Amino acid sequence: MTNNDILRRIRYIFAFDDDKMIAIFGQADREVTRAQISSWMKKDDDEDFAALADVDFACFLNGLINDRRGRKEGVQAEPEKRLNNNIIFLKLKIALDMKAEDVLNMLKAGGMEISKHELSAFFRRADHKHYRECQTQCLRSFLKGLQLSLRGS
Repeated sequence: MTNNDILRRIRYIFAFDDDKMIAIFGQADREVTRAQISSWMKKDDDEDFAALADVDFACFLNGLINDRRGRKEGVQAEPEKRLNNNIIFLKLKIALDMKAEDVLNMLKAGGMEISKHELSAFFRRADHKHYRECQTQCLRSFLKGLQLSLRGS
């Protein structure tokens, strides 16, 4: 899944309009235009499609955390220059204030069952011996479970 795919799914799950999307980016001190958001939402084969860069998507996720959990005092976190599924998954978990059981329930609703130990391996440092890379299927199942719980079938 590309950053654009995930952004489209998040927008649908939470029913964000353009103004809300701009506000979320603003929560992370990133100014974006309605035209940029529109081009990120386009399908890959559309001529107006623009790929969402990792740093821009990291800003969106940081803004989502700030929007849903409240902005921290002081200097905001620097957006990551490179994203992977583990970082995206962790930021979504933080933004939604989910515990491990909540995440496991979302995964189960999305059609995937993993153990608590497997889940914790996704959120470890990359140099940890028990670190495990989050596959696209797992992130997709989490988003599907989230969609089913928040929007229904």
